[in-house]
Amino acid sequence: MPTSFTVVPVEAQGEERGPAERDGQRQEEEEEEEEDEERERSCGDGIARESSPFINSAEMDGGNVYEGKNMALFEEEMDSNPMVSSLLNKLANYTNLTQGVVEHEADEDSKRKEVKVPRMGTFIGVYLPCLQNILGVILFLRLTWIVGTAGVLESFIIVFMCCACTMLTAISMSAIATNGVVPAGGSYYMISRSLGPEFGGAVGLCFYLGTTFAGAMYILGTIEILLTYISPSAAIFKAEEVGEETEAMLNNMRVYGTCIIILMAIVVFVGVKYVNKLALVFLACVILSIIAIYAGVVKTAFDPPDFPICLLGNRTLSKRSFDVCAKFTESNNETRTTTLWQLFCDSSLLNATCDEYFSLNNVVEIQGIPGIMSGVLTDNLWSTYSEKGSIVEKKHQPSVPGSEETKMSGFPYVFTDIMTYFTMLVGIYFPSVTGIMAGSNRSGDLKDAQKSIPTGTILAISTTSFIYLSCIVLFGACIEGVILRDKFGEAVDGNLVVGTLAWPSPWVIVIGSFFSTCGAGLQSLTGAPRLLQAIARDGIVPFIRVFGHGKANGEPTWALLLTAGICEIGILIASLDSVAPILSMFFLMCYMFVNLACAVQTLLRTPNWRPRFKYYHWTLSFLGMSLCLALMFICSWYYALIAMLIAGCIYKYIEYRGAEKEWGDGIRGLSLNAARYALLRVEDGPPHTKNWRPQVLVLLNLNSEQLVKHPRLLSFTSQLKAGKGLTIVGSVLQGIYLDRCTETQKAEENIKSLMGVEKTKGFCQIVVSPNFRDGISYLIQSAGLGGMKHNTVLMAWPQSWKQTENRFSWKNFVDTVRETTAAQQALLVAKNIDLFPTNHERFTEGNIDVWWIVHDGGMLMLLPFLLRQHKVWRKCKMRIFTVAQMDDNSIQMKKDLQMFLYHLRLNAEVEVVEMFENDISAFTYEKTLMMEQRSQMLKQMQLSKNEREREAQLIHDRNTASRSAPVVKASVAAAVSEKVQMTWTKEKFIAEKHKKDSNVPGFKDIFNMKPNQSNVRRMHTAVKLNGVVLNKSQHAQLVLLNMPGPPKNRKGDENYMEFLEVLTEGLDRVLLVRGSGREVITIYS
Repeated sequence: MPTSFTVVPVEAQGEERGPAERDGQRQEEEEEEEEDEERERSCGDGIARESSPFINSAEMDGGNVYEGKNMALFEEEMDSNPMVSSLLNKLANYTNLTQGVVEHEADEDSKRKEVKVPRMGTFIGVYLPCLQNILGVILFLRLTWIVGTAGVLESFIIVFMCCACTMLTAISMSAIATNGVVPAGGSYYMISRSLGPEFGGAVGLCFYLGTTFAGAMYILGTIEILLTYISPSAAIFKAEEVGEETEAMLNNMRVYGTCIIILMAIVVFVGVKYVNKLALVFLACVILSIIAIYAGVVKTAFDPPDFPICLLGNRTLSKRSFDVCAKFTESNNETRTTTLWQLFCDSSLLNATCDEYFSLNNVVEIQGIPGIMSGVLTDNLWSTYSEKGSIVEKKHQPSVPGSEETKMSGFPYVFTDIMTYFTMLVGIYFPSVTGIMAGSNRSGDLKDAQKSIPTGTILAISTTSFIYLSCIVLFGACIEGVILRDKFGEAVDGNLVVGTLAWPSPWVIVIGSFFSTCGAGLQSLTGAPRLLQAIARDGIVPFIRVFGHGKANGEPTWALLLTAGICEIGILIASLDSVAPILSMFFLMCYMFVNLACAVQTLLRTPNWRPRFKYYHWTLSFLGMSLCLALMFICSWYYALIAMLIAGCIYKYIEYRGAEKEWGDGIRGLSLNAARYALLRVEDGPPHTKNWRPQVLVLLNLNSEQLVKHPRLLSFTSQLKAGKGLTIVGSVLQGIYLDRCTETQKAEENIKSLMGVEKTKGFCQIVVSPNFRDGISYLIQSAGLGGMKHNTVLMAWPQSWKQTENRFSWKNFVDTVRETTAAQQALLVAKNIDLFPTNHERFTEGNIDVWWIVHDGGMLMLLPFLLRQHKVWRKCKMRIFTVAQMDDNSIQMKKDLQMFLYHLRLNAEVEVVEMFENDISAFTYEKTLMMEQRSQMLKQMQLSKNEREREAQLIHDRNTASRSAPVVKASVAAAVSEKVQMTWTKEKFIAEKHKKDSNVPGFKDIFNMKPNQSNVRRMHTAVKLNGVVLNKSQHAQLVLLNMPGPPKNRKGDENYMEFLEVLTEGLDRVLLVRGSGREVITIYS
C-alpha cells in the first residue's frame, strides 16, 4: 500500500509566531530542559556509568550536535546511550593496555599513565617467559636425586601429577583470561575479579608469598651451585669434625644468601630494565643446558663418558677424601696401602686393625654413567627410600655384612642427608612446574592477550612436561642408581650429577644452571613487589596500603623492602629441600582458586561468562581444584593447614573490614544462586513451630531531613534479634517517586548508616506513596521475598496522636494494627521508645515483666527469652503475671503456669494477680464520658484546623483536672459549653441551626449525652488493669503487655487509642504485643 510523506522543515514551524512570542517560548523550553536535566542528574538509575567504550562517557563534548535529524526520536537518550557509529569508532581504538584497567577501575586507578601500544606476540610474550620460569633450579639440582630415590616409575607419577595439575590450571586460566579484555596485572586481577575481593585478597597474598619464597629458593640454589660445584673453597664455615658438614653448609648458605639478597635488591631498585634485558640471556643458558643434556644422552649410546665410582662391597664411597679406588697398590713389587686404607684402618701398615666391613669386602670401581644401551633402566625402575644418615648402597651388588656395625660416621661413605619418602619428594619437585602464570602476568604487554595466553601457556607446559618426563626416563636409563641418589655428587669428585651426563662438558650445566637460578631469583624479586603493589593499590587489605607507594616512576620501593625481608626468612631456613614445600603450598592454593573461579563461573552460567577459549569444562576445573588440594596435603599436611589458615585469616580480615568493592565476581553470583535455591526450598510452607523466630519488619518514621526520628527502635531490634533471622527496616515517604527519588536515596543511606551503627543486620526498603497510610500497607504486604518474608511488625507508639497534623496519626496506627492482624502477622508496639536502652547500656539488675492476659500463641513468653540473649538485658530476671477472675482458682493457676514454663524450659517467677468485679468508679464514668464527648464534638463541629486543636486541648485539660478532683456533671457541661462558645461564630451558629432543623442532633446534645455502656466497661478494664500493673511493675525495666485488638466498628477507633493510653499510663518502657494467631513456642522437642 503506497504511503506518501510530507517533509516539513523543523525551523519553519515557528515562523508564523512573532519574534517576542518565539523568544518567550524558547526561554520556557530551555528552562524546562534544564529542569529535566537536573532531575536526570539527581535521580537517573543511580548507577555510576563506567568509563568504557560501551557507554558514552564524559569524554564526549557536552555540546555535541548530532549530524542530521533522522535520530531526533532518540536524541534525549544519546547522553547515556551512544549511537552505534560512535560505539564502533571507540571500539576500533580500544586496546587492552592500561585503558582496560581504567574501564573496570576508573575511580581507583585513574592516575595510571598511558604507555605505547604493545607489540609482543605469543612466542616472545608468553611461551619463552613461561619456559624460563618453569625450567629452573629443581631440574638441575634435584631431578636426578628424585629419580634415584623414587625410581623411574614413581618419579614418572610425581611429575605426571604435577604437570597434570598445572595443565588443568592453565586450561581454567585460559578460559578466565579470554573472557573479556585482560587488564594489566595478570593472575591476581584474574582471580580477584572472578572470585571477589575477599578471595582475591587472600589468594593474591598467597601468590605473593609463593613468588617471594620462590626467590629465596632460587637464591639458595645459586649458593649451592657456587659452594658445592664451582668454588668449594669459598666456604666461610668449615666442618671441624666429621658429621658437621651439613651444619657448616647451612651456615654458609645463610651468610652468602643474605649478601646475595641485598645485592639483588639493590640491582632491582636501581634498574629493573636491566633485569628484563638479561632475562633473554638467562633463558638462553637454560635452553643450552637442556640441549647439552640431550646431546650427552645421545653420546652415551656409543661413547659413554668416563666417570668411575668407587664401591666398598655395595656401599658408595665419597671421592672427596681419596684419589685411588683401592685398598693398596703395587709398584716395584712393593705393596703400599692407599689413602683409603688409612681412612678405614688405624695405621698405614698392612697388619693394621681395620674396620670389619672394610676387611670383609672388596673395593670395586664401576662406571657411573654406563650409557643408554646398558640396561641400567631395569635397576632404576623401583624406589629406594631411606632414613636420614643412611649409606647409599648399590642394589644387587655382592657384599659381606659384618657383625653389628660400628660407628660409621667417620668413614668416607656417601650418606643421605634427609629422610626420603614419596610425599616429601612431591613437595620438593612441585616448584619446578610453577611459573605458568608468567604469560598472564605480562598480559598488558601482549598484542592479543586473548589469543596469546592460552596458546603460549599450554604450549610451554606441554614442552616442559615433555622435557621433565623424558629426562626421568633418560636419567634412569643412563646413570647408575647410586649416582642418582648421590645428591651432591660426592662419588663423582663433587661434580653436579646431571653435569656428568652433559656434553661437551659438565661445566656447561654448572654455569648454565648458575646463571638461570640467578636470573630466576632476580625475576622473583622484580615480580613479587609489583604484585604486592597491585594488591595494596586495590585497597582491599588496609594494613598493606602503605606498600602501594613507591618511587616517582612507580617502582614499588616499600614493597621491595618487604619482599627482601620475607625472602630473608627463606634464606635463614637455608635448606632448599625445606623451602620448596613452603612455596609449593602457596602456589597450589593459588592454582586451586583459579580452577575454582573457572568452575564457579561455568556452573553459574553467568551471562557475562563467554570465553573465547572453548576447550574447557567445569569437570576439568573441578578435577584440577581437587588435584591441587590433594597435592597440598600430599606434600605436607601441616604446611597445607598453615597456608589455609593464613588465607582464611586474610579472607575474614577483608570481610570484617568490609571490602567495599563490587567486581561482578563469581562468588557473588554463587551467593545469589544459593540464596535463590534456599528461597525456593523455604517457599514450600510455613515453618514448624520449633523453627519459628520473629522475622521483623521495623517501621521507622523519618523527619523532614530524612533522618530517623527514633533510632532506639533499631537498637531494640538488634537486641531482640541478636543478628539472627530476617530484619527488614522500612519507611514511607509521601509523594511521587519521580519527584522524590533523591530523597529516597538519601533516606536509604541514612537508615543503612544507622543500621551499621546499631549493628542491625538486615535490609532496608523505602516506599514512596502518595498516601502515607497506603505506603505502610504496601510494606506490610510486599516486604520480603518468598519464604523470607516478615512475620512480625515492630513500630513505635505515636506519642502525639492527639495532634491531627501529625502524619502518623491515630487513624494510620489503628489501620496498621488491623492490617497486621489481617495478614496474620504479630505486632510489637514500643511505647516511650526513646527511654529504651542503647546497645552500649547494661542493666545490672531489674525485671522484665510479662502480663499474660490472653493467650497469643506464646509471643509474650518468647520475647523476654530472646531479649535476655543480648548483653543489655542478660542480667534482668523474667517475671510472668497472669490475671485471675472471680471464678478462677488462683493457686491451681499458679501451679499450672509453673509447670507450663518448666516444660518450655524457661526460668521465670510466676505470680497470679486477682482482679475481682467491683462497681465502676465515678472516675471511670467521667473519663469515658469526656472521651466520647470529645470524639462526638470533633465530628459535629466543622472547625478550622487551629480551632479543632484548641477544642481538643480544652477537653484534654478538663479530662486531666477531673482525675484530681471529680466535678459535678452539670458544672462540667456548663464549663465546657462556656469554653466552646468562645470559638462559636455567627456563621457556625446559623449552620448548626440548619442542622437542628433537619433533625440532626445539635451541639448542645453533646453535653446531654450518656456514655456508651460498652465503652464504660472497656475503660473500666483499662483503668483497673493499669492500676494492677502499676502496683506490681512500676519499677520494672520493661513491661510486656497483651495488646487488645481494635473495635470492629471503625467509629470507635479514637476511643481505642484512649483505652491503650489509659492502659499503659505511668509506665516507663512498655512493649504492647499482639500475636499472629499461630503457636510460636512449643513444649515438644
